[in-house]
Amino acid sequence: MNRILYQLEKVRIQQFGKTIFDQLDFTIREGETWAVVGAAGAGKTSLLRALAGQLPGTGGFQSMPFYDDYKAARIASGSDEDSLSPLFTWRNLISLVDTRHHFTNLSNTEDFYYQQRYNSCDAEDAPTVSTYLNQFHSPDDAYWTYEKLIGRLNLRELADKEVILLSNGETKRLLLAAALIRHPKFLLLDSPLSGLDKASRANFNRLLEEIRDSGIHILLTVSPLEIPDCVTHVAHLETGRIRYAGPRYDWDPSTLPVTGVGSSRDKIAEWLQTGSIPEYEEIIRLTECRVQYGARVILDDINWVVKQGERWALVGHNGAGKSTLLSLITGDNPQAYANNICLFGKKRGTGESIWDLKKKIGYVSPELFQYFPQDTTVAQAVESGLYDTIGLFRAPSASHQDKVRSIMDALGLAPYANQLLRHTATSIQRICLVARALVKFPPLLILDEPCQGMDNHQIAEFKELIDLICDQTPLTLIYVSHYDQEIPGCITKKLILSKGQRVE
Repeated sequence: MNRILYQLEKVRIQQFGKTIFDQLDFTIREGETWAVVGAAGAGKTSLLRALAGQLPGTGGFQSMPFYDDYKAARIASGSDEDSLSPLFTWRNLISLVDTRHHFTNLSNTEDFYYQQRYNSCDAEDAPTVSTYLNQFHSPDDAYWTYEKLIGRLNLRELADKEVILLSNGETKRLLLAAALIRHPKFLLLDSPLSGLDKASRANFNRLLEEIRDSGIHILLTVSPLEIPDCVTHVAHLETGRIRYAGPRYDWDPSTLPVTGVGSSRDKIAEWLQTGSIPEYEEIIRLTECRVQYGARVILDDINWVVKQGERWALVGHNGAGKSTLLSLITGDNPQAYANNICLFGKKRGTGESIWDLKKKIGYVSPELFQYFPQDTTVAQAVESGLYDTIGLFRAPSASHQDKVRSIMDALGLAPYANQLLRHTATSIQRICLVARALVKFPPLLILDEPCQGMDNHQIAEFKELIDLICDQTPLTLIYVSHYDQEIPGCITKKLILSKGQRVE
Protein backbone atom coordinates (compact mmCIF):
# COMPACT_ATOMS: atom_id res chain seq x y z
CA MET A 1 0.00 0.00 0.00
CA ASN A 2 1.35 3.43 -0.98
CA ARG A 3 2.37 5.83 1.76
CA ILE A 4 -0.08 8.39 3.14
CA LEU A 5 0.31 11.99 1.99
CA TYR A 6 -2.71 13.63 3.61
CA GLN A 7 -5.07 12.30 6.26
CA LEU A 8 -8.12 13.55 8.16
CA GLU A 9 -9.71 11.43 10.89
CA LYS A 10 -12.89 12.36 12.78
CA VAL A 11 -12.52 16.03 11.84
CA ARG A 12 -15.41 18.49 12.07
CA ILE A 13 -15.71 20.94 9.18
CA GLN A 14 -17.82 24.07 9.58
CA GLN A 15 -18.88 26.86 7.27
CA PHE A 16 -20.74 30.04 8.24
CA GLY A 17 -21.38 28.51 11.67
CA LYS A 18 -22.96 25.39 10.16
CA THR A 19 -21.43 21.92 10.48
CA ILE A 20 -20.83 20.46 7.01
CA PHE A 21 -19.02 17.27 8.05
CA ASP A 22 -19.23 16.09 11.65
CA GLN A 23 -16.83 13.13 11.52
CA LEU A 24 -14.81 13.51 8.32
CA ASP A 25 -12.45 10.66 7.46
CA PHE A 26 -10.41 11.07 4.28
CA THR A 27 -7.01 9.74 3.28
CA ILE A 28 -4.95 10.42 0.15
CA ARG A 29 -2.00 8.21 -0.71
CA GLU A 30 0.89 8.52 -3.09
CA GLY A 31 -0.14 7.99 -6.73
CA GLU A 32 -3.91 8.37 -6.22
CA THR A 33 -6.13 10.56 -8.40
CA TRP A 34 -9.58 11.26 -6.93
CA ALA A 35 -13.00 12.13 -8.35
CA VAL A 36 -15.51 13.57 -5.88
CA VAL A 37 -19.11 12.83 -6.88
CA GLY A 38 -22.54 13.23 -5.35
CA ALA A 39 -25.88 14.95 -5.73
CA ALA A 40 -26.02 18.73 -5.95
CA GLY A 41 -25.62 20.14 -2.45
CA ALA A 42 -23.91 17.01 -1.09
CA GLY A 43 -20.86 18.98 0.03
CA LYS A 44 -18.42 18.38 -2.84
CA THR A 45 -17.16 21.96 -2.97
CA SER A 46 -16.97 22.10 0.82
CA LEU A 47 -14.77 19.00 0.85
CA LEU A 48 -12.33 20.63 -1.57
CA ARG A 49 -12.25 23.82 0.48
CA ALA A 50 -11.67 21.82 3.65
CA LEU A 51 -8.75 19.98 2.06
CA ALA A 52 -7.33 23.30 0.85
CA GLY A 53 -7.53 24.70 4.39
CA GLN A 54 -10.15 27.31 3.49
CA LEU A 55 -12.73 25.85 5.88
CA PRO A 56 -11.73 25.29 9.50
CA GLY A 57 -11.24 21.75 10.75
CA THR A 58 -11.58 21.08 14.48
CA GLY A 59 -11.13 18.02 16.66
CA GLY A 60 -9.98 14.66 15.45
CA PHE A 61 -6.63 14.10 13.80
CA GLN A 62 -5.02 15.85 10.83
CA SER A 63 -1.76 14.70 9.26
CA MET A 64 0.10 16.29 6.33
CA PRO A 65 3.18 14.14 5.58
CA PHE A 66 3.40 15.82 2.16
CA TYR A 67 4.44 19.05 3.92
CA ASP A 68 7.11 17.23 5.93
CA ASP A 69 8.39 15.77 2.64
CA TYR A 70 8.61 19.28 1.19
CA LYS A 71 10.62 20.62 4.10
CA ALA A 72 12.92 17.58 4.05
CA ALA A 73 13.53 18.10 0.33
CA ARG A 74 14.51 21.72 0.96
CA ILE A 75 17.03 20.67 3.57
CA ALA A 76 18.41 17.96 1.28
CA SER A 77 18.87 20.53 -1.49
CA GLY A 78 20.88 22.78 0.81
CA SER A 79 18.10 25.11 1.91
CA ASP A 80 17.83 25.71 5.64
CA GLU A 81 14.41 24.69 6.99
CA ASP A 82 14.38 27.88 9.04
CA SER A 83 14.57 29.91 5.82
CA LEU A 84 10.95 29.05 5.09
CA SER A 85 8.81 32.14 5.46
CA PRO A 86 6.56 32.06 8.55
CA LEU A 87 3.73 32.78 6.12
CA PHE A 88 4.50 29.64 4.12
CA THR A 89 2.40 26.70 5.32
CA TRP A 90 1.09 23.42 3.95
CA ARG A 91 -1.73 25.43 2.37
CA ASN A 92 0.77 26.95 -0.07
CA LEU A 93 1.33 23.47 -1.54
CA ILE A 94 -2.36 23.11 -2.48
CA SER A 95 -4.01 24.94 -5.38
CA LEU A 96 -7.81 25.12 -5.51
CA VAL A 97 -9.36 26.19 -8.82
CA ASP A 98 -12.80 27.43 -7.82
CA THR A 99 -15.87 27.95 -10.00
CA ARG A 100 -15.53 31.72 -9.44
CA HIS A 101 -12.59 33.88 -10.35
CA HIS A 102 -11.07 36.33 -7.90
CA PHE A 103 -9.39 38.69 -10.33
CA THR A 104 -8.30 42.07 -8.99
CA ASN A 105 -7.81 45.24 -10.99
CA LEU A 106 -4.61 47.27 -11.19
CA SER A 107 -5.58 48.93 -7.90
CA ASN A 108 -5.66 45.45 -6.29
CA THR A 109 -9.41 45.49 -5.65
CA GLU A 110 -12.22 43.34 -7.05
CA ASP A 111 -14.26 46.36 -8.20
CA PHE A 112 -15.38 44.83 -11.49
CA TYR A 113 -18.91 45.05 -12.85
CA TYR A 114 -20.81 42.68 -15.11
CA GLN A 115 -20.81 44.73 -18.33
CA GLN A 116 -17.10 45.54 -18.00
CA ARG A 117 -16.02 42.54 -20.09
CA TYR A 118 -17.70 44.16 -23.11
CA ASN A 119 -16.29 47.64 -22.56
CA SER A 120 -12.73 47.79 -23.86
CA CYS A 121 -12.05 51.20 -22.28
CA ASP A 122 -13.04 50.13 -18.76
CA ALA A 123 -11.26 46.78 -19.20
CA GLU A 124 -7.91 48.61 -19.27
CA ASP A 125 -8.06 48.65 -15.45
CA ALA A 126 -7.71 44.86 -15.45
CA PRO A 127 -4.42 42.97 -15.87
CA THR A 128 -3.69 41.09 -19.05
CA VAL A 129 -3.42 37.31 -19.15
CA SER A 130 0.37 37.60 -19.33
CA THR A 131 0.56 40.01 -16.38
CA TYR A 132 -1.78 37.87 -14.31
CA LEU A 133 0.25 34.69 -14.87
CA ASN A 134 3.61 36.32 -14.33
CA GLN A 135 2.70 37.36 -10.80
CA PHE A 136 3.05 33.71 -9.77
CA HIS A 137 6.49 32.18 -9.33
CA SER A 138 7.24 28.58 -10.20
CA PRO A 139 10.16 26.53 -8.82
CA ASP A 140 13.38 26.69 -10.84
CA ASP A 141 13.04 23.06 -11.94
CA ALA A 142 9.24 23.24 -12.52
CA TYR A 143 7.69 21.31 -15.37
CA TRP A 144 4.87 23.85 -15.77
CA THR A 145 6.65 26.99 -16.91
CA TYR A 146 4.95 30.10 -18.26
CA GLU A 147 5.92 29.24 -21.83
CA LYS A 148 4.67 25.69 -21.52
CA LEU A 149 1.37 26.73 -19.98
CA ILE A 150 0.41 29.40 -22.49
CA GLY A 151 1.11 26.91 -25.25
CA ARG A 152 -0.48 23.85 -23.66
CA LEU A 153 -3.63 25.70 -22.52
CA ASN A 154 -4.06 27.73 -25.72
CA LEU A 155 -3.46 31.07 -24.00
CA ARG A 156 -0.78 32.47 -26.31
CA GLU A 157 -3.24 34.40 -28.49
CA LEU A 158 -4.88 35.73 -25.32
CA ALA A 159 -1.65 36.90 -23.65
CA ASP A 160 -2.33 40.61 -24.24
CA LYS A 161 -6.08 40.37 -23.53
CA GLU A 162 -7.42 41.78 -20.25
CA VAL A 163 -8.64 38.99 -17.96
CA ILE A 164 -12.06 40.56 -17.53
CA LEU A 165 -12.67 40.21 -21.30
CA LEU A 166 -12.20 36.43 -21.30
CA SER A 167 -15.04 34.01 -22.02
CA ASN A 168 -16.12 31.50 -19.39
CA GLY A 169 -14.02 28.72 -20.96
CA GLU A 170 -11.00 30.99 -21.43
CA THR A 171 -11.20 32.05 -17.78
CA LYS A 172 -11.18 28.41 -16.70
CA ARG A 173 -8.01 27.77 -18.71
CA LEU A 174 -6.31 30.81 -17.18
CA LEU A 175 -7.20 29.84 -13.61
CA LEU A 176 -5.86 26.35 -14.24
CA ALA A 177 -2.63 27.80 -15.63
CA ALA A 178 -2.28 30.03 -12.55
CA ALA A 179 -2.65 26.98 -10.32
CA LEU A 180 -0.17 24.83 -12.26
CA ILE A 181 2.55 27.46 -12.56
CA ARG A 182 3.04 27.19 -8.79
CA HIS A 183 3.53 23.41 -9.18
CA PRO A 184 1.50 22.42 -6.10
CA LYS A 185 1.56 19.01 -4.46
CA PHE A 186 -2.24 18.86 -4.74
CA LEU A 187 -4.45 20.35 -7.45
CA LEU A 188 -8.13 20.63 -6.47
CA LEU A 189 -10.55 21.33 -9.31
CA ASP A 190 -14.19 22.27 -8.68
CA SER A 191 -16.38 21.29 -11.66
CA PRO A 192 -13.60 21.91 -14.19
CA LEU A 193 -15.59 20.49 -17.13
CA SER A 194 -18.60 22.79 -16.81
CA GLY A 195 -18.66 25.46 -19.51
CA LEU A 196 -16.13 23.66 -21.74
CA ASP A 197 -16.95 22.69 -25.31
CA LYS A 198 -16.61 19.10 -26.54
CA ALA A 199 -13.10 19.52 -27.95
CA SER A 200 -11.89 21.25 -24.77
CA ARG A 201 -13.29 18.43 -22.62
CA ALA A 202 -11.42 15.82 -24.66
CA ASN A 203 -8.23 17.85 -24.41
CA PHE A 204 -8.79 18.27 -20.68
CA ASN A 205 -8.75 14.50 -20.14
CA ARG A 206 -5.33 14.30 -21.81
CA LEU A 207 -4.14 17.30 -19.82
CA LEU A 208 -5.06 15.62 -16.53
CA GLU A 209 -2.82 12.69 -17.37
CA GLU A 210 0.04 15.07 -18.08
CA ILE A 211 -0.55 16.90 -14.79
CA ARG A 212 -0.54 13.60 -12.90
CA ASP A 213 2.67 12.49 -14.63
CA SER A 214 4.34 15.77 -13.62
CA GLY A 215 4.04 14.75 -9.96
CA ILE A 216 0.88 16.65 -8.99
CA HIS A 217 -1.94 14.82 -7.20
CA ILE A 218 -5.42 15.68 -8.48
CA LEU A 219 -8.84 15.80 -6.83
CA LEU A 220 -11.79 17.06 -8.85
CA THR A 221 -15.54 17.31 -8.50
CA VAL A 222 -17.24 15.90 -11.56
CA SER A 223 -20.39 14.30 -12.91
CA PRO A 224 -20.32 10.51 -12.47
CA LEU A 225 -20.83 10.25 -16.24
CA GLU A 226 -17.64 12.21 -16.96
CA ILE A 227 -15.06 10.72 -14.63
CA PRO A 228 -11.70 11.03 -16.44
CA ASP A 229 -9.77 7.91 -17.35
CA CYS A 230 -6.83 8.80 -15.09
CA VAL A 231 -8.99 8.73 -11.93
CA THR A 232 -8.07 5.84 -9.64
CA HIS A 233 -10.32 6.56 -6.63
CA VAL A 234 -13.83 7.89 -6.03
CA ALA A 235 -15.29 9.73 -3.05
CA HIS A 236 -19.09 9.52 -3.10
CA LEU A 237 -20.67 12.19 -0.89
CA GLU A 238 -24.10 12.41 0.64
CA THR A 239 -25.13 15.35 2.78
CA GLY A 240 -22.83 15.49 5.77
CA ARG A 241 -20.95 12.25 5.15
CA ILE A 242 -18.83 10.27 2.75
CA ARG A 243 -20.79 7.23 1.66
CA TYR A 244 -17.86 5.63 -0.16
CA ALA A 245 -14.15 6.48 -0.54
CA GLY A 246 -11.97 3.97 -2.28
CA PRO A 247 -10.83 2.44 -5.56
CA ARG A 248 -12.84 3.41 -8.59
CA TYR A 249 -13.44 -0.19 -9.65
CA ASP A 250 -15.20 -0.96 -6.34
CA TRP A 251 -17.63 1.97 -6.53
CA ASP A 252 -21.20 1.38 -7.69
CA PRO A 253 -22.63 4.46 -9.51
CA SER A 254 -26.17 3.14 -9.02
CA THR A 255 -25.94 4.13 -5.34
CA LEU A 256 -26.21 7.81 -6.26
CA PRO A 257 -29.49 9.18 -4.84
CA VAL A 258 -32.18 10.67 -7.07
CA THR A 259 -32.69 14.37 -6.38
CA GLY A 260 -34.82 17.06 -7.96
CA VAL A 261 -34.83 20.81 -8.40
CA GLY A 262 -37.97 21.10 -6.29
CA SER A 263 -40.32 22.52 -8.89
CA SER A 264 -43.98 21.50 -8.97
CA ARG A 265 -46.04 21.19 -12.17
CA ASP A 266 -49.20 22.25 -10.34
CA LYS A 267 -47.52 25.28 -8.78
CA ILE A 268 -45.95 26.22 -12.10
CA ALA A 269 -49.42 26.11 -13.64
CA GLU A 270 -50.68 28.35 -10.84
CA TRP A 271 -47.81 30.77 -11.34
CA LEU A 272 -48.47 30.97 -15.08
CA GLN A 273 -51.98 32.21 -14.26
CA THR A 274 -50.57 35.22 -12.39
CA GLY A 275 -49.19 37.01 -15.43
CA SER A 276 -48.95 37.06 -19.21
CA ILE A 277 -46.25 37.52 -21.84
CA PRO A 278 -46.60 40.52 -24.20
CA GLU A 279 -46.89 39.61 -27.86
CA TYR A 280 -44.65 40.80 -30.70
CA GLU A 281 -44.33 39.53 -34.24
CA GLU A 282 -40.55 39.74 -34.29
CA ILE A 283 -38.26 39.57 -31.27
CA ILE A 284 -34.76 39.96 -32.75
CA ARG A 285 -33.36 41.10 -36.08
CA LEU A 286 -29.59 41.43 -36.41
CA THR A 287 -28.27 42.70 -39.75
CA GLU A 288 -24.55 42.40 -40.58
CA CYS A 289 -23.61 42.87 -36.93
CA ARG A 290 -19.91 43.21 -36.20
CA VAL A 291 -17.96 43.57 -32.95
CA GLN A 292 -14.30 44.47 -33.04
CA TYR A 293 -11.72 45.51 -30.42
CA GLY A 294 -8.75 47.04 -32.17
CA ALA A 295 -7.59 44.53 -34.77
CA ARG A 296 -9.39 41.67 -33.03
CA VAL A 297 -12.74 40.76 -34.65
CA ILE A 298 -15.10 39.01 -32.21
CA LEU A 299 -18.23 38.87 -34.41
CA ASP A 300 -18.13 39.16 -38.17
CA ASP A 301 -21.29 40.19 -40.10
CA ILE A 302 -23.91 38.22 -38.17
CA ASN A 303 -27.44 38.08 -39.59
CA TRP A 304 -30.16 36.55 -37.43
CA VAL A 305 -33.96 36.83 -37.22
CA VAL A 306 -35.91 35.43 -34.26
CA LYS A 307 -39.71 35.51 -34.26
CA GLN A 308 -41.91 35.26 -31.19
CA GLY A 309 -42.42 31.76 -29.90
CA GLU A 310 -39.28 30.38 -31.55
CA ARG A 311 -36.88 28.37 -29.41
CA TRP A 312 -33.22 28.52 -30.47
CA ALA A 313 -30.05 26.75 -29.37
CA LEU A 314 -26.97 28.99 -29.63
CA VAL A 315 -23.87 26.79 -29.85
CA GLY A 316 -20.18 27.10 -30.64
CA HIS A 317 -16.74 26.48 -29.21
CA ASN A 318 -15.31 28.45 -26.27
CA GLY A 319 -14.48 31.94 -27.52
CA ALA A 320 -16.71 31.59 -30.62
CA GLY A 321 -18.53 34.83 -29.75
CA LYS A 322 -21.72 33.49 -28.13
CA SER A 323 -21.59 35.72 -25.05
CA THR A 324 -20.70 38.76 -27.17
CA LEU A 325 -23.67 38.08 -29.45
CA LEU A 326 -25.97 37.86 -26.44
CA SER A 327 -24.51 41.10 -25.05
CA LEU A 328 -25.64 42.91 -28.19
CA ILE A 329 -29.19 41.71 -27.57
CA THR A 330 -29.25 42.50 -23.84
CA GLY A 331 -27.69 45.93 -24.39
CA ASP A 332 -24.68 45.19 -22.16
CA ASN A 333 -22.24 45.79 -25.03
CA PRO A 334 -21.61 49.44 -25.98
CA GLN A 335 -21.11 48.37 -29.61
CA ALA A 336 -24.81 47.45 -29.77
CA TYR A 337 -25.47 51.08 -30.74
CA ALA A 338 -23.02 50.89 -33.63
CA ASN A 339 -24.85 47.96 -35.21
CA ASN A 340 -28.12 47.43 -37.08
CA ILE A 341 -30.25 45.78 -34.39
CA CYS A 342 -34.03 45.62 -34.09
CA LEU A 343 -35.54 44.28 -30.86
CA PHE A 344 -39.24 43.75 -30.25
CA GLY A 345 -40.04 45.52 -33.51
CA LYS A 346 -38.02 48.68 -32.80
CA LYS A 347 -34.59 49.66 -34.05
CA ARG A 348 -31.95 50.10 -31.34
CA GLY A 349 -31.14 53.70 -30.63
CA THR A 350 -34.49 55.16 -31.68
CA GLY A 351 -35.47 56.40 -28.26
CA GLU A 352 -35.85 53.41 -25.96
CA SER A 353 -33.71 53.28 -22.81
CA ILE A 354 -31.61 50.32 -21.75
CA TRP A 355 -34.12 49.76 -18.93
CA ASP A 356 -37.05 49.63 -21.37
CA LEU A 357 -35.19 46.89 -23.20
CA LYS A 358 -34.20 44.88 -20.12
CA LYS A 359 -37.82 44.76 -18.92
CA LYS A 360 -38.55 42.49 -21.86
CA ILE A 361 -35.58 40.13 -21.44
CA GLY A 362 -34.97 37.49 -18.78
CA TYR A 363 -31.31 36.52 -18.69
CA VAL A 364 -29.33 33.80 -16.90
CA SER A 365 -25.58 33.24 -17.21
CA PRO A 366 -22.84 31.66 -15.04
CA GLU A 367 -21.13 35.05 -14.72
CA LEU A 368 -24.16 36.80 -13.17
CA PHE A 369 -23.69 35.15 -9.77
CA GLN A 370 -20.15 36.52 -9.63
CA TYR A 371 -21.44 40.10 -9.37
CA PHE A 372 -24.26 39.80 -6.81
CA PRO A 373 -23.57 41.65 -3.53
CA GLN A 374 -22.39 39.27 -0.82
CA ASP A 375 -25.34 40.03 1.48
CA THR A 376 -28.06 39.20 -1.11
CA THR A 377 -30.65 36.64 0.01
CA VAL A 378 -32.37 34.24 -2.36
CA ALA A 379 -35.65 36.20 -2.13
CA GLN A 380 -33.85 39.50 -2.78
CA ALA A 381 -32.07 38.03 -5.80
CA VAL A 382 -35.40 36.91 -7.26
CA GLU A 383 -37.05 40.30 -6.63
CA SER A 384 -34.11 42.11 -8.25
CA GLY A 385 -35.33 40.68 -11.54
CA LEU A 386 -38.29 43.05 -11.38
CA TYR A 387 -35.85 45.97 -11.44
CA ASP A 388 -33.27 44.37 -13.75
CA THR A 389 -30.47 44.98 -11.26
CA ILE A 390 -27.82 42.55 -10.06
CA GLY A 391 -28.82 42.69 -6.42
CA LEU A 392 -31.65 44.49 -4.64
CA PHE A 393 -30.68 48.08 -3.93
CA ARG A 394 -33.91 49.10 -2.24
CA ALA A 395 -36.16 47.73 0.48
CA PRO A 396 -38.26 44.73 -0.63
CA SER A 397 -41.57 45.98 -2.00
CA ALA A 398 -44.76 44.73 -0.35
CA SER A 399 -46.55 45.08 -3.68
CA HIS A 400 -44.14 42.59 -5.27
CA GLN A 401 -44.18 39.94 -2.57
CA ASP A 402 -46.97 37.89 -4.17
CA LYS A 403 -45.07 37.76 -7.47
CA VAL A 404 -41.84 36.75 -5.78
CA ARG A 405 -43.52 34.19 -3.51
CA SER A 406 -45.43 32.65 -6.42
CA ILE A 407 -42.38 32.01 -8.62
CA MET A 408 -40.32 30.81 -5.65
CA ASP A 409 -43.05 28.33 -4.67
CA ALA A 410 -43.31 27.10 -8.26
CA LEU A 411 -39.55 26.48 -8.55
CA GLY A 412 -39.05 25.03 -5.06
CA LEU A 413 -37.10 27.98 -3.68
CA ALA A 414 -39.39 28.88 -0.77
CA PRO A 415 -37.28 26.99 1.87
CA TYR A 416 -34.23 29.06 0.89
CA ALA A 417 -35.90 32.49 0.76
CA ASN A 418 -33.96 34.04 3.66
CA GLN A 419 -30.66 32.27 3.04
CA LEU A 420 -27.78 34.22 1.54
CA LEU A 421 -27.46 33.33 -2.13
CA ARG A 422 -23.74 32.63 -1.77
CA HIS A 423 -24.39 30.13 1.04
CA THR A 424 -26.68 27.91 -1.04
CA ALA A 425 -25.70 24.99 -3.26
CA THR A 426 -24.74 25.83 -6.85
CA SER A 427 -27.91 24.13 -8.13
CA ILE A 428 -30.07 26.41 -5.95
CA GLN A 429 -28.16 29.45 -7.17
CA ARG A 430 -28.91 28.49 -10.79
CA ILE A 431 -32.64 27.98 -10.11
CA CYS A 432 -32.70 31.29 -8.23
CA LEU A 433 -31.30 33.10 -11.27
CA VAL A 434 -33.92 31.41 -13.46
CA ALA A 435 -36.65 32.61 -11.08
CA ARG A 436 -35.13 36.09 -11.23
CA ALA A 437 -35.34 35.98 -15.03
CA LEU A 438 -38.93 34.69 -15.15
CA VAL A 439 -40.52 36.73 -12.35
CA LYS A 440 -41.44 39.59 -14.73
CA PHE A 441 -42.90 37.32 -17.49
CA PRO A 442 -40.46 38.49 -20.20
CA PRO A 443 -41.22 37.80 -23.88
CA LEU A 444 -37.56 36.74 -24.36
CA LEU A 445 -35.70 34.32 -22.08
CA ILE A 446 -31.96 33.78 -22.56
CA LEU A 447 -30.43 30.83 -20.70
CA ASP A 448 -26.65 30.71 -20.95
CA GLU A 449 -25.32 27.43 -19.47
CA PRO A 450 -28.18 27.28 -16.92
CA CYS A 451 -27.49 23.70 -15.78
CA GLN A 452 -24.01 24.21 -14.38
CA GLY A 453 -23.87 22.71 -10.88
CA MET A 454 -26.94 20.48 -11.35
CA ASP A 455 -26.81 16.70 -11.18
CA ASN A 456 -28.27 14.54 -13.95
CA HIS A 457 -31.72 14.18 -12.41
CA GLN A 458 -31.96 17.89 -11.72
CA ILE A 459 -31.01 18.62 -15.32
CA ALA A 460 -33.80 16.31 -16.52
CA GLU A 461 -36.33 18.07 -14.29
CA PHE A 462 -35.05 21.48 -15.37
CA LYS A 463 -35.57 20.59 -19.03
CA GLU A 464 -39.12 19.48 -18.21
CA LEU A 465 -39.68 22.82 -16.48
CA ILE A 466 -38.56 24.79 -19.53
CA ASP A 467 -40.57 22.57 -21.88
CA LEU A 468 -43.69 23.06 -19.75
CA ILE A 469 -43.36 26.86 -19.71
CA CYS A 470 -42.71 26.98 -23.45
CA ASP A 471 -45.66 24.70 -24.13
CA GLN A 472 -48.07 26.96 -22.27
CA THR A 473 -46.77 30.42 -23.21
CA PRO A 474 -45.50 32.30 -26.30
CA LEU A 475 -42.10 32.63 -24.60
CA THR A 476 -39.18 33.06 -27.01
CA LEU A 477 -36.10 31.12 -25.88
CA ILE A 478 -32.37 31.28 -26.61
CA TYR A 479 -30.53 28.40 -24.94
CA VAL A 480 -26.74 28.02 -24.71
CA SER A 481 -25.06 24.76 -23.74
CA HIS A 482 -22.05 22.66 -24.70
CA TYR A 483 -23.93 19.46 -23.83
CA ASP A 484 -26.51 18.05 -26.21
CA GLN A 485 -28.21 16.21 -23.35
CA GLU A 486 -28.97 19.55 -21.63
CA ILE A 487 -30.97 20.96 -24.56
CA PRO A 488 -34.76 20.92 -23.85
CA GLY A 489 -37.12 19.22 -26.27
CA CYS A 490 -38.80 22.54 -27.11
CA ILE A 491 -35.70 23.68 -29.03
CA THR A 492 -36.36 23.46 -32.78
CA LYS A 493 -33.80 25.90 -34.26
CA LYS A 494 -30.04 26.26 -34.01
CA LEU A 495 -27.51 29.04 -34.57
CA ILE A 496 -23.89 27.85 -34.72
CA LEU A 497 -20.96 30.24 -34.32
CA SER A 498 -17.33 29.49 -35.16
CA LYS A 499 -14.58 32.08 -34.67
CA GLY A 500 -17.12 34.89 -34.67
CA GLN A 501 -18.93 33.82 -37.83
CA ARG A 502 -22.29 32.17 -38.34
CA VAL A 503 -21.83 28.73 -39.90
CA GLU A 504 -25.46 27.54 -39.69
